Amino acid sequence: MPSSSPSAASSGSGPLSSLLAWSRIVSLLQSPSWALLPLRAFLGVTFLYAGLSKIFDPHYLDDASPLGVHAQMLHAAATSPIGAVVSLSAHYSTVTGLAIAFGEVAVGLGALLGLFTRIAALGGVVLALSFFLTVSWTTRPYYYGADIGFAFAWSPLLIAGDAGVLSVTARLRTAIRRKLNLRPTPHESVAVQDDVERRTLLRGGLIAAAVAAVAVPLGSALALARRPSGAAASRTSLPQASTTPDALASPGTADAGTVIAAAASVPVGSSKSFTAPNGAHAYLLHPATGTFIAFNAACTHQGCPVSYVGPGFHCPCHGATYDQNGRVTGGPAPAPLIKIPVKVVEGQVVIV
Repeated sequence: MPSSSPSAASSGSGPLSSLLAWSRIVSLLQSPSWALLPLRAFLGVTFLYAGLSKIFDPHYLDDASPLGVHAQMLHAAATSPIGAVVSLSAHYSTVTGLAIAFGEVAVGLGALLGLFTRIAALGGVVLALSFFLTVSWTTRPYYYGADIGFAFAWSPLLIAGDAGVLSVTARLRTAIRRKLNLRPTPHESVAVQDDVERRTLLRGGLIAAAVAAVAVPLGSALALARRPSGAAASRTSLPQASTTPDALASPGTADAGTVIAAAASVPVGSSKSFTAPNGAHAYLLHPATGTFIAFNAACTHQGCPVSYVGPGFHCPCHGATYDQNGRVTGGPAPAPLIKIPVKVVEGQVVIV
């Protein structure tokens, strides 16, 4: 009889213990500090990816490319409210471009790791606002541009920080308190708290400096090595002044004579999407009787695929727009869409 009591107590406490544990987990997840974690992860990954993609992009530091940062800054300077600053930066496009790329990497890593999260968030706000005032300034309506949204998305982390959730800074602070043999107390002096924060700041700064000392030289060397040879010497005065059809890399890597579609299958005023033999997404347009034109569907801003919305094209990434002849009508695109030469041969539209 007595032996059954512990068993009953044990069986009764198991479900109760699990319920209490689950309740604590739910309560923890409902905490505002955890509520910001998805936003922090999204912004961290996005900015880290944006920075790395610039470093690995061979066109990014190419002064002769319409897709390079130099051409983009010159194009943005014409309409930006901070055009004078942008024009000055364009004279040092390599340094400016690397600063932007490494700034995005630093902001992304800071948010993901919880290392000086508020400082990382401030950097994210500054970068997003600078993009809004340059590449997205002419986007209409303004909410088509993602940059203004990113600027406001960083504000919760700028205000609240990471609250110690999955945070390197919080772990450093805990380790320092343990080393100093300090226990949490509601009456801890301000001097002690300041000393802990100073040590945390110093240790975190040393970690960040060590990472930067390795990453910046290696990343810069990689970005410069991937730049086409001679790009530094071929600086253009205006991106649109040199973006003739010959200067733009022709999509003619597609085989000549490749059939796109039967001419009769594309009525006047309609369009047809197709994939060129080189794998590029493209559009065939029939604007008038007997006239066919085709364009590579890559936006000349950042290479995002544009959509034909008739009578023109729209890029969903940063709001660039083009008319049916591929000419830029709005947004940050520095050059027209790349034209694919086509003709009608025996009722078939083929790539010339």
